[in-house]
This record gives sequence, structure tokens and C-alpha cells, in this order.
Amino acid sequence: MLLKKHSKAHYECGTDEAGRGCLAGPVTAAAVILPENFKNTLLNDSKQLSELKRDTLKPIIETQALSFGVRHIFQEKIDEINILNASILGMHCAIDALEIAPEFIIVDGNKFKSYKNIPHATIVKGDSKYLSIAAASVLAKTYRDAYMAKIHEEFPMYNWKKNKGYPTKEHREAIRTYGITKYHRTSFRLLPEQLKLDL
Repeated sequence: MLLKKHSKAHYECGTDEAGRGCLAGPVTAAAVILPENFKNTLLNDSKQLSELKRDTLKPIIETQALSFGVRHIFQEKIDEINILNASILGMHCAIDALEIAPEFIIVDGNKFKSYKNIPHATIVKGDSKYLSIAAASVLAKTYRDAYMAKIHEEFPMYNWKKNKGYPTKEHREAIRTYGITKYHRTSFRLLPEQLKLDL
């Protein structure tokens, strides 16, 4: 059973991201403020849910949330500031997009940078502990998956529709065969034999 709140704040926002470990595409973050009476037995960490369940939950979260925001941070920015900073930037941008200013922020994971001096707590595996973080994880994942399916049409040989840019064997074989695209993260180790520094 997921918990409703971590703090006593009336407007507590949960935030999470998807796509940190991918070789291509954005890291996508979401922030969600749920009403006090929100209930949903299906909602859980997005990684524990099937695609069908995530797609079922997305409109429920969007219509029942008091406010939500979703933002992509694209590969150029990831390469410029690194994936951890890009993930935190994404969460900040998603919180910026909220129509209600949160009074407390709960973050999935153990790394965050203070946002506008609003108190926050980092919670390891928060997406399997708190409803608002689980809701943010579902939105981040569904929005990112939709984006990857869209750019799949441009470069179908990488099969992003299926692997979503993660380092699957198939994705790495495609990089070996076709090289990289404008959507690949050049700061990442795209092939196992690739050396970090070409001295």
C-alpha cells in the first residue's frame, strides 16, 4: 500500500524521471500534486507496471491530480551537464510547470538540488512508497515512451519503439552497423568496447 504523504504540507509534490540509463533520447521528468483523497489500487512504481497499466493510469492521473508537469531534457543538454544534473534539471523544470506552488517536494532517489528554498526529501525507491512519486514515474515513463516511438519513425533501424533507447543488445548492434544519430548521447559509452578517452 503506497503512502499518501511524507510531510504535513497541504500541497506536497512528488517528482521522478525516466530514461537515465538510455543511450538515446531525452531524460523525462514529471512532478505531480495529488488531492488528499486520491485513491488508486493500480498505481505503483512505473517499472512494476505493464505498458497497458501505465497507459490506463496516465489519463486518470492527469484528470485527478491537482496539478502536474512533464518536461524532457534532451541529449545535447545531457552531454553538456551530465545525466545526474540533467535529471535534476528535468525535475526542477517539471515543478516549474505546476500551476500550484508546492509546499514540500518528495523526490525519488537520493540526489536533488534545492528548488526555490522549498523543503524537500529524497526517498530511495520512493516510487514504490508514495502515491505522488509513483504518479510522477508513470507520467515520466509514458511521455518519454511516446517521444521515443515518435523518433523511431525517423530512425526505425534502432527499434526505439521497443527498446526506448535503452542499451539492449539489438540497440547496440544497430549502433555498430549504422553509427549514431542526432538523438544519441555522445557522452555515454554507446558500445561496450568504446574507450572513455581516445588519447
